[in-house]
Amino acid sequence: MKQIILPVALIGLLSTPLLAQEDAERTPPDDTGSSLMERGAELFLRGLQQEMAPALQDLQGFMQDIGPSMGAFLSQMGPALADIAREVEDWSVYEMPEILPNGDIIIRRKPDTEPPEDAPTDTVPDGEAIDI
Repeated sequence: MKQIILPVALIGLLSTPLLAQEDAERTPPDDTGSSLMERGAELFLRGLQQEMAPALQDLQGFMQDIGPSMGAFLSQMGPALADIAREVEDWSVYEMPEILPNGDIIIRRKPDTEPPEDAPTDTVPDGEAIDI
């Protein structure tokens, strides 16, 4: 009995898309003269819009909640962030920021990258001592 059920189920699953394709080909073109590709793209985008509508509404509510605090943050920190963005040429050579227990934020350079040419050298010549 099990030997018969599996082939029948597979045939049923494989024949379902064929029926859908035949029905789509039989429908007459609409009055706008759009091609099947245009109608398919339109249906795809409409379905995508319907699927994304709840997520976009949640995002809109979230932005209304944090909008005022984000605006205040950007007005205070915007100039400082712009200065940092002008100084750093390539963000890919830095690791993720790390927040220390005292609240300091450290952004370390990745160990496998070379320092920029104009970076100061902190090396001390051999034999010289530094008083701290």
